[in-house]
Amino acid sequence: MAFWKPGAQRPASVLDRGEDGALDATALVGSGVERTRLPVHRYRQALLALVERHPVVVVVGHTGCGKTTQIPQYLLEAGWAAEQRQIVCTQPRRVAASSVAARVADETHTCLGDVIGYAVRFEDCTHPTRTRVRYTTPGLLFRECLSDPLLSRYSVILVDEAHERGAYTDLLMALLQKIRRKRPDLRIILASATIDAEAFARYFDPAYGTPEAIATILSIEGRTYPVDIAYTHAPVRDYVAAAVDAVWALHLSEPSGDMLVFLTGRDDIDAALQALADRQAEAPQGGLRLHLLPLYASLTLDEQRAALAPAPRGTRKVVLATNVAETSVTIEGVRIVVDAGLVKVRMLDPTTGLDTLATRPTSRAAAFQRAGRAGRTAPGKCVRLYPASALTHMAASDTPELVRCDLAMYLLQLKALGIDNLARFEFVPPAPPATHMARGLTFLASMQALDEYGRLLPLGEQLAEAPLEPMMARAVLWAAQRGCAEELVTIAAMLSVASPFLHSDHRTTAADPRAEIARRKFIAEEGDALTLLNVYEAFIDPHQGRSSAGWAAKHYLNYAALKRAQAIRAQLAQYVTLHWHLPLRAAHDATQLQYCLAAGFFQQAAQWMPDGTFRTLHGTTLHAHPSSVYFTRAPPSPWVVYTELVHTRQPMIRDVTVVDEAWLVTLAYAPLL
Repeated sequence: MAFWKPGAQRPASVLDRGEDGALDATALVGSGVERTRLPVHRYRQALLALVERHPVVVVVGHTGCGKTTQIPQYLLEAGWAAEQRQIVCTQPRRVAASSVAARVADETHTCLGDVIGYAVRFEDCTHPTRTRVRYTTPGLLFRECLSDPLLSRYSVILVDEAHERGAYTDLLMALLQKIRRKRPDLRIILASATIDAEAFARYFDPAYGTPEAIATILSIEGRTYPVDIAYTHAPVRDYVAAAVDAVWALHLSEPSGDMLVFLTGRDDIDAALQALADRQAEAPQGGLRLHLLPLYASLTLDEQRAALAPAPRGTRKVVLATNVAETSVTIEGVRIVVDAGLVKVRMLDPTTGLDTLATRPTSRAAAFQRAGRAGRTAPGKCVRLYPASALTHMAASDTPELVRCDLAMYLLQLKALGIDNLARFEFVPPAPPATHMARGLTFLASMQALDEYGRLLPLGEQLAEAPLEPMMARAVLWAAQRGCAEELVTIAAMLSVASPFLHSDHRTTAADPRAEIARRKFIAEEGDALTLLNVYEAFIDPHQGRSSAGWAAKHYLNYAALKRAQAIRAQLAQYVTLHWHLPLRAAHDATQLQYCLAAGFFQQAAQWMPDGTFRTLHGTTLHAHPSSVYFTRAPPSPWVVYTELVHTRQPMIRDVTVVDEAWLVTLAYAPLL
């Protein structure tokens, strides 16, 4: 392979299980360290003994040691879910929560959704009385605190992959620290492969290391296999093209083994999928065919699960994924990893005050995790699309999300929990910057969620409890009051799933003009949101007998995404009518819908310029995303709002809708804090 060279480095191996089924475990209790070689049943006993004696246990376990699947089973067997109590385990991503729950249900010989279940956003696969072990996301468990501040139905809360430091993971840990003081019976377990165990133990227990400590650490070393790592000679200019070249060269040279490719987002994955599909024609006769699958957060759960299923006979599975595949999720059969060394993260843009999805190098901890995916069940290989010297410039670990992102939504939810003095709230260190907090509070005041003294207003309480981000929740609330919620709920659901257009990127429509012709039938001159509304209404039109996979395929639409949007829409409609007690009506008036979107997203406004770009009020130049209606045409009036800002080679806006300048002036009411 011409553009990379094999390297001698490989991830540090951990100790394997012995022939007697033993594994090494290190238990750090208080300030002492005890190291013993424990058989598996003794490890189980040691863990349960620590949980019995210590309210907080930090478990450090390498990939494959059973943190996620075995610990909840041990706790279940030991009676921690008796008397209608539950054990809950949080996973940072939806696909991990559902796939791990399915695996544990299989191991316990129960039906998924009965004793073992999962709950993720817009999908609840649990039984109201029989479920004893519940897998969920940190955000969903955090939201439960709004209705049950002490999380009283849980006896043990296991926060898995705590090292990722997602916003809701950090907020949940901060709340658990407060809940533990009110509930001394609650047991908290933090689990991770790369966590700074002592720092977390001291956060929950300042007395850690003394005889009075209530927190302890258990370190478990499970089995991984050696992974050979290769690097490029020099930085690559086009990492998508380099990833495609690497996959194809490895496919031709490696006789067996599925592949996992780490890219940054949906656009890169779609481009790589198309390029690899085009190369299939070059495959030698009689060789393995590539079975290409995407894996990213906005896919439906069924589409995500497809990436975890075994490859069909006579094929090599190639999964092109974002960082959702870094941890928790096990993709059986993967022996080869191709790592672009990049990740797309949410970051607060200081010039605009808005969140942007920016592409950044991964951390060394993430690079280790990615390479480890190739060594889960057998020796493997990892190709890193960057020089070995780049490792020295990477951060040791990921920056906590609360430190780098817009805080408005999280501050609003903390206010709704009754935490008024945010300056004294005990965030997991490092705490968010004061400037970010001030910016978030100012925005909430402009949304009329807080008053001039920072106190929660009735509108703020409604926005905090809604199953949508505050800006979209405000748009839907405005729509319910103006008689067009039927349509805006549809728009909110469509924006919650992957693009319904199978070829929504100009790079692929050029190869298949029929897809672009089909797409043009749905385009609304008012913008992307109303275009999505047209797609959905055509999909469910009862007079045409549609809502079928065949109809979707004929119009180059993603049937799974449309069905997912249909399920989400039903839940949102129920929320509006049952929780907000507001009617669902259709106005059939595009102007009303545009006004309501402006009411929610007025802070994300921009003006179209003659050169085809958009300009924010702060003077930042933005470009329409290739999937937008306005990528190749000018909007009918100069002012627009958008729902997402993506920054790759240039800042691009998604889901753009035309609005009236006068609306923005009226809606952007911003009292001073």
